[in-house]
Amino acid sequence: MPSRLGSIDRLRALARFNGSTVANTRVDEVPVAPAAPRAARSTPRIASIILTALLAPFTYVGTRSLFLLRAAEVWRHRFHGGLLARQLQFVGFESIPIVVLVGFFSGGVAAESSLAALKMFRQEVSVGGIVGVSLARELAPVFTALMLSARAGAGMAAEIGSMRITEQIDALLSFGAEPTQHLIMPRVLAGMLMTPIMTMVFNVVGLFGAYLVAVHLRQVDPGGVLHTFRFYTDPLDYLEGAIKAVAFGIAFTLVACYQGFNVRGGARELGRATTNAVVEGAVAILVLDYFLTDVMLVIWPPRTL
Repeated sequence: MPSRLGSIDRLRALARFNGSTVANTRVDEVPVAPAAPRAARSTPRIASIILTALLAPFTYVGTRSLFLLRAAEVWRHRFHGGLLARQLQFVGFESIPIVVLVGFFSGGVAAESSLAALKMFRQEVSVGGIVGVSLARELAPVFTALMLSARAGAGMAAEIGSMRITEQIDALLSFGAEPTQHLIMPRVLAGMLMTPIMTMVFNVVGLFGAYLVAVHLRQVDPGGVLHTFRFYTDPLDYLEGAIKAVAFGIAFTLVACYQGFNVRGGARELGRATTNAVVEGAVAILVLDYFLTDVMLVIWPPRTL
């Protein structure tokens, strides 16, 4: 101890002699390495953010796919017809009014826009074929799926989310029941089955609206409109729309069920999950539409006149 005090006194004397400020220096203090530059510290964080952003699409698809596979595996062991029938009514028949309304005005708008362009070439009668193909391939499946996602998808997310918050799903688990068997697969199957049917309703009503606009409002020859519709529209166009509708139905119902099933918290989180279900469902529909269109153009190339 005396030798250590003597060392401290010598250090202080040396500090006063040199005019430095090491009066409080401890002799047993370990020298500290200089801090790394800020750029060097931020580099790993930036790399982590970039890697997370690149992997986000794969993580998104993977989590939803595993969720669907788990539900399908459980559903295979026991089929609940009553649950499926209720969801078919909710997704399909209760959505008929909004599908009819949107389909009628969508067909009318498509006819108006097509006639405005065709008038420059004096080919107004071709509006039947243009509207028929556009409805069959794109407008009917996409708009129908968006309407069902906004109405039925939001309802699914809110219903399942409220069951999660009120611990009804935990009660099912405590009784030995599998929640995905009762809550997920009936809704996914209902979306997969009813979206193509609602798409055909949209097609019929949209064509009716386009015919009224073209023939009765714009005085286009009805025989020419019907002739171009039969000439340009092919059954493969409706098959393509039906395939897209099946994919869209699975997508928006799966997103809605996933958001509702994984709600944690209270009413605020439930509202956020419902909003996310609608937004993610719409984005999933549009992204799938792009890739499915590319694939189908390769499988069924467009006809040449």
